[in-house]
Amino acid sequence: MEYIRSLESDLTDDGCFLCRYWREPEADGTNHVVWRKPSTFVVMNRFPYSNGHLLVSLSEHKSDMSELTEDELLEMTRTIRDSLEVLRATLQPQGFNVGYNVGRCAGAGLPGHLHAHVVPRWSGDTNFMAVIGGTRIVPDSLDALYVELQKSAAASGLRR
Repeated sequence: MEYIRSLESDLTDDGCFLCRYWREPEADGTNHVVWRKPSTFVVMNRFPYSNGHLLVSLSEHKSDMSELTEDELLEMTRTIRDSLEVLRATLQPQGFNVGYNVGRCAGAGLPGHLHAHVVPRWSGDTNFMAVIGGTRIVPDSLDALYVELQKSAAASGLRR
């Protein structure tokens, strides 16, 4: 509930906890900022899906990958890579979930500040959706979606 109640205050740069963390390097220990680079930083997720769940964040309040400069995009990717290596060395996970939630309907709890999730995984651990909802959500069959994706890819010139 703490997380849900905090969402509305985090929608703008002024209320965004990631912007606040970036502006407060002296509070890195309190905020669990693991390390910083020139335009990105890594912070532990306060509401993790799994032990070691990290957020790789931009220093700037941007909401979409299309807003990133080439340098920011490259640094985000390198920081994600580095996060994997740090988690491997620290926790020895057997795998990872890595990704962006872009837009509130896609699961972004903080849609105004782009960040990537790096979630270590182990055989036999539990997917967060099953824990929270006790069900799997599949809005369309795989076969039907496959056909639609092929049509879209062909229309875009991506498929021969």
